[in-house]
Amino acid sequence: MEHSVFRVLDDSGIEREGGRQNSGLTNDAALLDSYSNTVVDVVDAVSPAVVHVQVRSSRGGRHGQGSGSGVIVSPDGLILTNNHVIDGAQTITLAQGDGQRFGARLIGRDPDTDLAVLRAETTERLKFARLADSKKLRPGQIAIAIGNPLGFQSTVTAGIISAVGRSLRAENGRLIDDIVQTDAALNPGNSGGPLVNSSGHVIGINTATIMGAQGLCFAVASNTAEYVLTQILSHGRVRRAVMGIVAEHVGLPQRIRHEFGLTQTGAIGIRGVQNGGPAEAAGMKAGDILVALDGVAISSVDDVARVLDHKHIAQKAIVTVIRGAEKLEFPIVPEERS
Repeated sequence: MEHSVFRVLDDSGIEREGGRQNSGLTNDAALLDSYSNTVVDVVDAVSPAVVHVQVRSSRGGRHGQGSGSGVIVSPDGLILTNNHVIDGAQTITLAQGDGQRFGARLIGRDPDTDLAVLRAETTERLKFARLADSKKLRPGQIAIAIGNPLGFQSTVTAGIISAVGRSLRAENGRLIDDIVQTDAALNPGNSGGPLVNSSGHVIGINTATIMGAQGLCFAVASNTAEYVLTQILSHGRVRRAVMGIVAEHVGLPQRIRHEFGLTQTGAIGIRGVQNGGPAEAAGMKAGDILVALDGVAISSVDDVARVLDHKHIAQKAIVTVIRGAEKLEFPIVPEERS
């Protein structure tokens, strides 16, 4: 005797076969409910810490207005946002989702990472979001962006982390390392707002999109943001070292690489050295090819900027250069960049 299989929908809309519930659809529904509840819980927890940053600026005699987003990272009102959001600002006003408004002052900014730190001008203890350890991020994890795109207050988009460890050019031309790529939709006005994980912790500060591309959005990793925040609170700026050179990227012929045991295909050609600077004091000359700094291979100008952090200020380092047919090493003491 044959048994027919019939399909019915119960009152909840879940399909059943032969009177038995289809467990596959149940599991899918449960997963979607769990995802939705996670996003809702994160938004409820983090939204009070997200502010609309409104700026009145003056450039070249012209007055203008701008806006972006920011995230409160301490109860006494420290706020992270993008440098390009507040660049040129004369006055800064913050608005919360509940309509509360208060002023803010600039504590410090770092164009090299497109980050800035503000202080809310209020005596109230504010809701804040915690910074996550971005080293633990993995592609595929949930990413939720909260901000004020195009002036729409408290807008939420969600997606995943598409990639980690990307690099992106800041407006001043410097390369920002450790960028988080996400497909959570970002639009003008999201800049400076938080990208958060499923635990409600900030994993990045939203900073840029690729115009004309779908799903290519970027955030400065939270570990970079924490470093910049700490440096600005300690020194009023992010301290970096310089050698006093004018440099450009040059290719390394295979013959040179083989002769001197080099693995990189490019290096830094020294076009000039600053009078009285660290490079001149070390004995470097125009025409030298810089191939390593403290044992780290240098293949681009960005590599030099990456290696010369605050730890190298006034501390001896070893530069390795190719000069003619020789490979030379010089001790150098970098100084702080003004």
